[in-house]
Amino acid sequence: MDIFVAAVVAFLGLAIGLGLLGFVLHKKGLAKAFDNAQKDSKRILEEARKEADRLVKNALREAKEENRHRRNSFEEETKQRRTEIAKLESKIKAREQTLEKKLAILEKREKDLSTLEGKLQQDDQKYKRLLEECESTLERSRKTLQAIANMSAEEAKRELILSLESDARKKAQETIRRIEADARREADEKARAIISTAVQRISSEYVNDSTISVVALPSEDMKGRIIGREGRNIRAIEHATGIDLIIDDTPEAVIISSFNPIRREVAKVALERLIADGRIHPARIEETVKRVETEFDQVIQENGERASFDTGITDLHPELIKLLGRLKYRSTGQQTVLNHAVEVSHLCGIIAGEIGLNVKKAKRIGILHDIGKAVDQEIEGHHATVGADLCAKYDEAVEVVDAIRLHHTENLTYATSYAVVLQAANVLSANRPGARKEMLETYVKRLTDMEKIITSFDGIEGTFVLQAGREVLALVSPTNISDEEVVNLSNEIATKLRNELTFPGQVRVTVVKETKFTEYAR
Repeated sequence: MDIFVAAVVAFLGLAIGLGLLGFVLHKKGLAKAFDNAQKDSKRILEEARKEADRLVKNALREAKEENRHRRNSFEEETKQRRTEIAKLESKIKAREQTLEKKLAILEKREKDLSTLEGKLQQDDQKYKRLLEECESTLERSRKTLQAIANMSAEEAKRELILSLESDARKKAQETIRRIEADARREADEKARAIISTAVQRISSEYVNDSTISVVALPSEDMKGRIIGREGRNIRAIEHATGIDLIIDDTPEAVIISSFNPIRREVAKVALERLIADGRIHPARIEETVKRVETEFDQVIQENGERASFDTGITDLHPELIKLLGRLKYRSTGQQTVLNHAVEVSHLCGIIAGEIGLNVKKAKRIGILHDIGKAVDQEIEGHHATVGADLCAKYDEAVEVVDAIRLHHTENLTYATSYAVVLQAANVLSANRPGARKEMLETYVKRLTDMEKIITSFDGIEGTFVLQAGREVLALVSPTNISDEEVVNLSNEIATKLRNELTFPGQVRVTVVKETKFTEYAR
């Protein structure tokens, strides 16, 4: 019994000891877990703080980048708008200068008109005074004749009139013969000079008016190399030069098509160099085209300098010389525009020398008269107006600018003598044999198409195509169309011809409405 009690007591003591030991150990574990939890919470807080700092920095960086991008975009847009404003200001300034020059011309003409009006008034007064003197002289003569010849007033008047009439007729005939002889002699001299010049120009070079160029190939295999794998070479050529490269069944040749003659010529030279070199790939294509473009600027400059040297006008503005060089690659009929300009310059000089004008100024007007054709694909407007504005921009004389502006104008009543000379030389160069040569079939077809277009309008009774297609005459019914409709009809015919036909130069449209009344006296 004592042993059992002792065992129970020992067991209880052991249990209590184990319990105390477990409690101590559990307390230490809790303390350790608490420490670990604090450490984890600190670590999590630290990581959260670092993550927040990182997010804030990223947000600030993105905000700065967006701000910089928007600022750059704003600056670029501002720069573009300033450029556009500067261009507009330059255009407005050029127009103001043109208007000022026109105003000066108008003021000068107004002064001339005032001077002429005063002169006319003086002449009128002089005429009245002379008329009074004549009347008084006739009265005295009448009385004298009546007293001497014992004639009546009517008989003396008749005798005096017959005498004066006979003297006046003789003097008029002598004056007419002298004027006719002078006019015939002067006309013969001018005609010989102009015709001899025209004959000398017949042997000029001719260049076909075309929008395509043909490049010969050494073999048919070269077409595949020009096309390249999946067409990458031909796309690179078209992208670098801005032309259309046509590869068809034409043996050993490819066709370059473009309305821009400069691009077409650059593409032709670049393609010929690539074919000769044999290395045809996009990088080589781009490099060759850039090199040819750089060299082509020098070629254009040399063309302009050669033309100015040939005409003796060597003091042109450098930009005008460059524009002249570009005209070599524009053609009209069978002439290049540059050859036409040189030819017109020589003709202007010859005609100006014959009629006593400044030869150098006339040749200067002739060489510059078609300068607007060098940029008329880039600037809107008729090439005469564009060319005149360019010459005014580069400080050419007022007479030069006005003559260029008016060289396609029909009414030259108030134009200067240089404008008339330029128009005559331009027409002579354009219409001489061989200058605007074309195939007979094409020529006849164009005339037939003109007649069909004109007769398609209501009220047209007859159509006549004159001057090799440069003028058309339409006769309208006087009963079916009013005078106001005639004006609109001529405009409509000109618009339809311009939209549906292609022709060299310009076509003059004349609509005639004529009413005739016939009666017989029996």
